[in-house]
Amino acid sequence: MKKTLILTTAILSLSVPVMAQNYGGQPAATQTLIEQKQPVQDPVMEQIAYLQKEWARIKYQVADEDSQVSALKKLEAQAAKVSATYANRAEPKIWEGIILATEAGIDGGLGALGTVKKAKALLELALEQNPQALNGSAHTSLGSLYYQVPGWPIGFGDDEKAEKHLKQALQTNPNGIDPNFFYADFLIEDGRYDEAKTHLNRGLQAADRPSRPLADAGRRQEIKAALAKISGKSEHKEKSGYN
Repeated sequence: MKKTLILTTAILSLSVPVMAQNYGGQPAATQTLIEQKQPVQDPVMEQIAYLQKEWARIKYQVADEDSQVSALKKLEAQAAKVSATYANRAEPKIWEGIILATEAGIDGGLGALGTVKKAKALLELALEQNPQALNGSAHTSLGSLYYQVPGWPIGFGDDEKAEKHLKQALQTNPNGIDPNFFYADFLIEDGRYDEAKTHLNRGLQAADRPSRPLADAGRRQEIKAALAKISGKSEHKEKSGYN
């Protein structure tokens, strides 16, 4: 198995009292009904949307690794503030963990182990709070850490735990691009190429996420690269299962 690591202020719609002053030329009662139809924004998810967009920009559009690490450190600081502000929500912890894991993957080496341990702790806490948050993304990210981090006595890597979490992520989001990609990547490292191809192709067919076009495009390029890597390989020719 490879052991390198490969994640705004709310505008709330306020109802105008029926007898409130009418500024828009419509009866106050009508104005109230119009405003009540406006969706109430979730302040946490507004912050998450920013973290997702900036993470994708750094990962897929910043070529220099030193610049990537610098930008990720700044983004992680922002994510930590969101996590602290909304301590009862799992989503910020998931994205703080993803950012930390990405940063550690670029840094590499034993010096990154403390960073991934922090990411692991955040993802575990997110699972305790809400295992379904962000379509089970905590399971996806935690599973990816378990198979990419060295095992004992250096790190906490564990292939059995990795597969367990990755399968749980797929149960929650069976057609998602990320859970299929990471499970396929795990399977490739384990020599299970036929299974990996199935999940890579499923990832390619995943529906577009309108709010995450850059992340989807980058992930699809990674999937195509993985398919090219294992082209012609079969698990019947080479098998290196861990159990």
